[in-house]
Amino acid sequence: MNAYLEITLRTCTVYLFIVAAIRLFGKTELAQLSVTDLVFILLISNSVQNAMLGPDSSLSGGLIAASSLFILNSIIKRLTFRNKTINKFLQGEPIMLVHNGVLLEEHLKKVHITHAELEAAIREHGVTDVTHVNLAILEADGNISILSDDFQKRTVKRRKAHRTIQKEF
Repeated sequence: MNAYLEITLRTCTVYLFIVAAIRLFGKTELAQLSVTDLVFILLISNSVQNAMLGPDSSLSGGLIAASSLFILNSIIKRLTFRNKTINKFLQGEPIMLVHNGVLLEEHLKKVHITHAELEAAIREHGVTDVTHVNLAILEADGNISILSDDFQKRTVKRRKAHRTIQKEF
């Protein structure tokens, strides 16, 4: 078999394996990597390098592997854009974590998010307490979206204060 074709096939196989493994083992917060997540990703990339290149550690071998990754990634992105089933399989779906101030414990356990992690995300959105959260959702990209009356009330207060200041001048 042609050495470059072998590198391409090895690279595509490793790519698909890594995507499937990340999907299987769960991605809760890829958008907010912890130190251990970053170390894990670096070690995984290093551990699969030889599997992709085999005995060919030349510049051309590396460029073929990198090109294969770019092309395969582009194909998968197009497939996920066009096909909802593939998108759902690869990206996952949003999961509700809080509804009307009530923590959904089963959902938190399912996605392996601790109370402390959720509370930190809530505070990052300017909400002081989980009971003030109308809706918290773990999005497919790993971000946690927070909707609350607190934010709406603060916005209304700011607008009223701004209007009052404008009237005075």
